[in-house]
Formats: sequence, structure tokens, C-alpha cells
Amino acid sequence: MTGTRTFFIGGNHKMNGSKSMLESLSKGMNESVESKENVEIFIAPSYPYLDFLSSRLDNKKFKVSGQNCYSVAKGAFTGEISANMLVDLGIPYVIIGHSERRNVFGESTDLITKKTKYAISLGLTVILCLGEQLDDRKSSKTEKVLSDQLKDFASFTPEEWSKIVIAYEPVWAIGTGVVATPQEAQDTHVFIRKWISENVSEDVAKKTSIMYGGSVNAENCQNLSKQSDIDGFLVGGASLIAADFITIINSAVPKKY
Repeated sequence: MTGTRTFFIGGNHKMNGSKSMLESLSKGMNESVESKENVEIFIAPSYPYLDFLSSRLDNKKFKVSGQNCYSVAKGAFTGEISANMLVDLGIPYVIIGHSERRNVFGESTDLITKKTKYAISLGLTVILCLGEQLDDRKSSKTEKVLSDQLKDFASFTPEEWSKIVIAYEPVWAIGTGVVATPQEAQDTHVFIRKWISENVSEDVAKKTSIMYGGSVNAENCQNLSKQSDIDGFLVGGASLIAADFITIINSAVPKKY
């Protein structure tokens, strides 16, 4: 069976933004971006702006994503947001397991697995982030780190995997201006796809989109997007600037399998 994987381009605003900035960004994107087959574009603003941004973006061209969600429906979890709330707002995507959640806020792989399973059970598509630290890369432990982060997902069904998009983000490249070379990124994406093939199924491996993140910008996106196993970008700082984000969107090259 052959097909084309969806090329996902996501803007992760992290703890940045304002109503005026989002108004300007939305206007620029609505006017300048054309829909393209097998390309999905989403923006993950800070939580207070989810509904505001959703009301400003052209929803035929763009989707809105949560930056995180918890593993249960509701309760005494001050400062958290539930997948149920995202669904209530009509938000289709959520980012889970970002390196800042793992390394700054101490989220474990076990918690990330539980959050992913619960979000999927409500119909959300999860952008599941993986990535190694610089010391891991230097000591040739990248594959072990990624395998450890993925191990609990071997038990997920193909149906659950159909709601997962992998975002490989080498931690040493996030917000540093340092980017993995196209070949480094491609090689790691090949490993992730091989892991899925060996631990889930070959069919799931072929169909799963694997995004790259880590200092993606208007200058390096073209060379990265040409790599045969790179199925999108999770963009940080450059997604706050309409012109740069539009350039990255226009670099999309969906891949056949």
C-alpha cells in the first residue's frame, strides 16, 4: 500500500505572545499562505490565547494546538489544563513531552505516556516530542535515549499511533541557534522510523509523520525539508515572525511511502 505522509508545520510560541502580536501574525498568515495538499499547519500559543487565536486564524488553512495537557479530566491540579478543555474549545492538537516539560518541569516518560494515551482517547492528535541532550549526542547515546523515551509506546495500538505525530528535537539545538545538519536529522529520523517498524509495525512506521525541531528558521528549512524522512517542523522563535514562518511553511515537501 502506498500513500503520502502529512507534512506538519507547527509554531510553538512557548511563554511568548500578546493579543496584538497574535492579531498581526494571524493577519499576515491568513493573507499570505495558501492551502497545500498533505500539509497541515498549526500554532500553539500560550494557554490564555487559545480561543483568541482560534477566532483570528482562517480555520480552513490553520489549526490551533495546546502546548501541554494533563493525564486526567479534571481535579485539584492548580495551573494544569486538561485534554477535555482543549476538546471543549475545538482544539485538535496538543504537544506532549517537549524537552522543556521533561527537563525544566521534570516530567517522566511514564507521565508523558499517560498524558498521551488520555489525550488520544478523547480524539486529540498528539505531537509527541523526543530528543537527546548534548552529552548524550557526544557520547553516542542518542539512540538509547530515544529508545527509552519511546519504549512505553510499543504497547500502543496502530489506531492509537494514527493519532501520534513524532517531533524529534535534539535538546542541544533548541533555541541555541545550533541546528542538526540535514544528514544528522535524517539519520535520527531513520532510526526512529526503524524503531517503530521493529516495535509496533512496518505499516505504522511508514505512515507516521516525524517532524524535526531545533532552531529551524527561514534559512535552513529548505535543505531540511528535502530529507526523505523529515515530515515537518516544530518551530520556536521563527514562528513568532510571520514572514519567517511563512517561508518555513512554503518549504514543505510531503513524502510518499
